[in-house]
Amino acid sequence: MTSPLRFLPTPVSVCGPADDEPDLRPAEGAGVDEELALLAKAVGHPARVKILRLLARRNTCICGDIVDEIPLAQSTISQHLKVLKKAGLVQGTISGPRVRYCLRPRGLRRLRALIGGL
Repeated sequence: MTSPLRFLPTPVSVCGPADDEPDLRPAEGAGVDEELALLAKAVGHPARVKILRLLARRNTCICGDIVDEIPLAQSTISQHLKVLKKAGLVQGTISGPRVRYCLRPRGLRRLRALIGGL
């Protein structure tokens, strides 16, 4: 059986310490439905899926790099990044006057686990 999240390749490297530990929290129980709904909302917009795919292909991206690849206003990209960051699917690292964004593997693993528990 193929993964329901095949659209996101496993990143080779990320901006920050590697986090290879599995998320062993249960995929059922109190708060899990709300957690899944938050994650599903985060990936429920085509622009956010494009951002995730872009970050999966690169080690890091600043917002301007994303704007160059996705034809949306910088403010719109920033809002989408905010949603993805709140959901724990991306992280931002301050690098001088810029923020570098990258995937959070643990967040992606959690999303896979919750969808797999449906």
